[in-house]
Amino acid sequence: VQLVESGGGLVQPGGSLKLSCTGTGLPLDLYSIAWFRQAPGKEREGVSSINSFGTLTYYADSVKGRFTISRDSNGTTVNLQMDSLNPEDTARYFCAALKWYTSNRLPYLPEVYFWGQGTQVTVSS
Repeated sequence: VQLVESGGGLVQPGGSLKLSCTGTGLPLDLYSIAWFRQAPGKEREGVSSINSFGTLTYYADSVKGRFTISRDSNGTTVNLQMDSLNPEDTARYFCAALKWYTSNRLPYLPEVYFWGQGTQVTVSS
């Protein structure tokens, strides 16, 4: 069972990146998924979440209006489109399969079933 993130990289402020999360041995369409991020010296924080049906989403205030979480038509890939990136978005981004979905907040760390290895996003000029 493995979650695999892709799409990270170096981007200039104001630029965009699209992260993707896929599952090996894990039917992603059966799980609610969240994106977390962790910057050096900081705690891991929730960024966005989506339920298994793709009908409910939630965003951290810091990314609301700039990031969009979605599922592909098969529900087996979860994407995080990140626009208007700024240096404060620099972090390692992790995909997580959740034990349950909560519609009015981001998940807490103990609510994660599986973690991916993460992908680095660096926003710098």
